[in-house]
Amino acid sequence: MSSLRNPPRHVTIGGIAFAIIVLFVVFTPRSPHVNLPQFKSPSSSSSQADTSNAQGSYLGSSRASEKLYGKEYHGHSSPSDINRVTNDTLGFSKIFVVGLPERSDKRDAIALTSSLTGFRVDWVDGVRGNTIPDKAVPFGTDRKKLWENNLGSWRGHMNAIRRIVEEDLDSALIMEDDMDWDVRLKPQLERVAQGARALLGSASNPTSPYGDDWDILWLGHCGEVFPELLDENKGKPADDAGLKYMQRKFVIENDLTVPPLDKVTGLIDFKQSPEHTRFVHITAAPICTFAYALSQRGARKVLFDLSVDHLNGPFDNSLAWLCRRAVSSMGSTDPKAAGDRGLDAKCISVTPPVFFHHKAKGLISGDSDIQTVADSKIREKGSTENIVWSARSNIRNMIMGTRMESQYEESSSKSSGSS
Repeated sequence: MSSLRNPPRHVTIGGIAFAIIVLFVVFTPRSPHVNLPQFKSPSSSSSQADTSNAQGSYLGSSRASEKLYGKEYHGHSSPSDINRVTNDTLGFSKIFVVGLPERSDKRDAIALTSSLTGFRVDWVDGVRGNTIPDKAVPFGTDRKKLWENNLGSWRGHMNAIRRIVEEDLDSALIMEDDMDWDVRLKPQLERVAQGARALLGSASNPTSPYGDDWDILWLGHCGEVFPELLDENKGKPADDAGLKYMQRKFVIENDLTVPPLDKVTGLIDFKQSPEHTRFVHITAAPICTFAYALSQRGARKVLFDLSVDHLNGPFDNSLAWLCRRAVSSMGSTDPKAAGDRGLDAKCISVTPPVFFHHKAKGLISGDSDIQTVADSKIREKGSTENIVWSARSNIRNMIMGTRMESQYEESSSKSSGSS
């Protein structure tokens, strides 16, 4: 057997230098924007690539006919441990869905949609506000102003958050019971994980595929502005450390799971960026808690700040206020200006979000269990903002193995049919 010879010294040094450069480019934001490789819209189940309408292979891979949802999809990211986001809990320890037990219609839909797209959920029963005694209402809460329905919503979310602490979970995703997502959620989350790692830094072998230094990962919301646009941050000098931190953005370009510019909704001006752009960014103050993940550290902070210590308003506003206090005090050396620093919460958002409230066909009054809508009108077709290949709207197609339908003609495209 011939012996293996050591490579020439200049080759070894060159290899080390190249590795260092690659790590720097991938994990160090050189400006407020960090660009991802091109994201091409994946093909449908067992379909052939249709490059004429950009429904080609995923990130240029040769797997044009690969099924990109369900338990069969295992990811193609590097480093490979990011692919853990494709497991049956989407890279978290558990997935909790909060909903009233009597809304069996919503439970049926979530059970079917999550199963078809390849993950499993645990239910946390929602709470009616009028069942909560005054003694259990947190300090600072005026239940007359908060409304009983908002109080019940808060308690349902807190029960899910408390389970993270009680069960000592590394992390959990919490969503509301009327959520929808794109059929291609798992490939989307691969990019989100890359973004979270880039924004906050990551060890070479993190416990979570999303990195280990985040508290809140806000995946579903009604909209938010970027933190540097908040009133309290507009006057900060360009060299302010806190401002530089909050300006970080991980940019996913050419992401055809983002609706066209005239259809995408939110609070930022999407027309300032190319069409089909998604941002992973430092959280400002999102509206709505459609879907969010908490690390163990984050769950402890939220349980303290929104229950044990006080509660100042509806759950979603209070959670946003925690992140807002944290980001706006980042880098401040003035204790009075920094306040409690929002418990130094590290919050990351995805805009446009990858989860959104689905408006199901049927009674319009059935949309919300918080707001009472006296409307007997019937919605003939369900829809979801900001989601291209709506999983809820494609249940039949996933069951039958037929073409996925887009909610937007421009991106549409339907994928090629399955064989």
